[in-house]
Amino acid sequence: MKGNDEFGCLDNPITSEGKPPNPRTPSFGQQSPTTDGVLKPCKKSLVRHPALQVKSKALDIAIGNGYEVENCGAEFTPIIRSGAWADIGFRTRMEDVYLRIDDFTHDYGLKKCADVPNAFYGVFDGHGGKHAADFACYHLPRFIVEDQNFPEEIERIVASAFLQTDTAFAEACALDSALASGATALTALVLGRMLVVANVGDCRAVLCRRGKAIEMSRDHKPNCNRERKRIEALGGSVYDGYLNGQLNVARALGDWHIEGMKDANGGPLSAEPELMTADLTEEDEFLIIGCDGLWDVFRSQNAVDFARRRLQEHNDPAMCSKDLVDEALKRKSEDNLTVVVVCFQSNPPPNLVAPCARVRRSFSAEGLRELQSLLDGLGN
Repeated sequence: MKGNDEFGCLDNPITSEGKPPNPRTPSFGQQSPTTDGVLKPCKKSLVRHPALQVKSKALDIAIGNGYEVENCGAEFTPIIRSGAWADIGFRTRMEDVYLRIDDFTHDYGLKKCADVPNAFYGVFDGHGGKHAADFACYHLPRFIVEDQNFPEEIERIVASAFLQTDTAFAEACALDSALASGATALTALVLGRMLVVANVGDCRAVLCRRGKAIEMSRDHKPNCNRERKRIEALGGSVYDGYLNGQLNVARALGDWHIEGMKDANGGPLSAEPELMTADLTEEDEFLIIGCDGLWDVFRSQNAVDFARRRLQEHNDPAMCSKDLVDEALKRKSEDNLTVVVVCFQSNPPPNLVAPCARVRRSFSAEGLRELQSLLDGLGN
């Protein structure tokens, strides 16, 4: 799918304005036109969470196989191109939603950061219905841009937006019980050279840095030691890899209707995202964002290798996204499939050729005499 701004679900549709549709509860985060036609937040905007202590991981990575990443400083400016593709797969209904915005601040009517690359991408994998995924896709980016400190405190703002979205959805479900559902969510925000990835659940983002797969998120599975300890400390349990024997993820938005998962004071199912950040350099080629249906049949490095070959062939991130989805279907992925590919360069990934080591060879004096004797014998 092509275009600068895009919301997608089954069969890759978009609305007439390229915006995600408003979910069933329009009172949450509505916007009202001013006299000059510019949208502004209505007075019913939700109260924000207090400042959060954000746990983030900054990447400082040395690449193996003889390659070492150098810090290119402020000289590098990403040239952002993106594409996406989604497929229902072998499921009976589509519960994935994605968001692809190559010009984030312009699309949301902001002048901040307009002079630097800024983009926002998200994959939302619903379960028990699609309402939570639709709700998060629509509201989460708005909580980010409406924060008065955006973009100065970006990590706190992104983490807060996830929790605000979760609370807002709980209020929506209290008004309409038919919305009851949950969703894992992964977002990637690019501001200048800074890449910020936030994740709850088992969607995954993988950065290709000169052919090397760099995982920008960690799958939140209940049987992970860190998640298991957190779950048990909050009164939950892990049974056969499932949180409280019901969910196969340890973090998610929504699921307020499932007893013992969440309440006003917390609970074993967390909506707090884990953040990872990286300063993009000229070594960084593209980012793959995918729901768990992709990663069920692809390892991170395998996906990077596959996408890199495709981009070298056609240099089209939309076609590359479709190629990944099609390949996942061939590998018998049993889930919905959604992939977003974001390129940071205008040119296709270059061929990587490891430098050949120079081997110095020398003859001993005895060897030279033997060679001379052999040559003399040939001459006679």
